[in-house]
Amino acid sequence: MIDAFAVLSEPRRPWVDVDQLKARFREMSSPLHPDRVQSASPEEQASANVRYAELNSAYNQLREARERLPLLLELESGAPPRDIQRIPPGTMDLFVEIGQACRDCDSFLPRLTAATSPMLKLQVMREGLEWADQLQALQGKVHAKQVELETELRQMNAVWEQAPEIGSVGRAAALPLERLEQIYRSLSYVARWTEQLQERIVELAIG
Repeated sequence: MIDAFAVLSEPRRPWVDVDQLKARFREMSSPLHPDRVQSASPEEQASANVRYAELNSAYNQLREARERLPLLLELESGAPPRDIQRIPPGTMDLFVEIGQACRDCDSFLPRLTAATSPMLKLQVMREGLEWADQLQALQGKVHAKQVELETELRQMNAVWEQAPEIGSVGRAAALPLERLEQIYRSLSYVARWTEQLQERIVELAIG
């Protein structure tokens, strides 16, 4: 397993400043750009291409929490996250509410194209607008949950900074890895809910 944190000289932490990460990636990858190594030997060009690909892969893995957190968990615990599909604490209400709303909306959507008379079309359009409002309100709840989780991740950095050094005995025990795994699973659900809600809002708009 490649340590993307080490590749980009980024400290192991749950939260990453994406702008700073991007700046470091550009600084480290700029000398490896094909235009910069075109006069180098074939061996040097091949080496630069491999290194650039490594940096690019590490950058893409660290900039998104859904990619960064499972890597961090595996690096710190020696094992990948478990029970990824299990609903994490604090999300059950949203899970039920969004699931029911999506099912009910899916039942309504065929009526948008089935309506024939002008009066029936008008009624269905009004219902469609109400559904769009309801789904957008749920989007707001999901976004608020995302902000809450990301704020907690940012606060967790202090724990990592104070933990024993990498490789030290007791480091894993000093880190809230169980809570980090719960946040990872919650963010995975947040991303899934965001996609599900947006997909239906688009379908309602298309009619």
